Amino acid sequence: MKQLIIATHNEGKLREIRALLEQEPVQVLSLKDIGWQQEIEETGSTFKENALIKARRIFKATGQAVLADDSGLEVRAMGGGPGVYSARYMGEDVSYDIKNQAILSLLERVTEKERAADYRCVIAFVRPGRGGRALAKTAEGRVDGRIAYEAAGEGGFGYDPIFFLPERACTMAQLSEEDKNAISHRGAALRAILPHVKEWLNKA
Repeated sequence: MKQLIIATHNEGKLREIRALLEQEPVQVLSLKDIGWQQEIEETGSTFKENALIKARRIFKATGQAVLADDSGLEVRAMGGGPGVYSARYMGEDVSYDIKNQAILSLLERVTEKERAADYRCVIAFVRPGRGGRALAKTAEGRVDGRIAYEAAGEGGFGYDPIFFLPERACTMAQLSEEDKNAISHRGAALRAILPHVKEWLNKA
């Protein structure tokens, strides 16, 4: 069975991706599984650039197929921020409870229109090609919503408790894991990249 490395230490992301790949004939490995301890500096200015940076770095070190994602929250009232800096907003060691409360406070007096937000995700798939050279594909997913007036829900992770889905009348954190995977930005990006993963899996 072929192995696929998921380039993340984020247990929430890993859980989502494992669930979406569970029907595929592939052994999914985390960075913890391969003993990867190094931080990979995300120097790109877009989600696509950062996803490729991570995937190519792991591929170069291991020679194995890699899936890496970069994702974030874009809020109209914050000029599209925190965007690519979503994980680093207010500092990587700051809890998301604090980050979420800071955004809620920041948007306390803005109009409903300015509360518009979207979640975006780009997944990069890098695998060995002929002669061991890296072959890369990317795919993007997006879900539109708005920032809630208060945090709600115990599921998900990150900004999910404040990301409100009008058509569902709840936050992302109030969805079941199955429902979240069906509509999330990461789920959409993974489904878009899946044909390339399946093509690789079907190669001798």
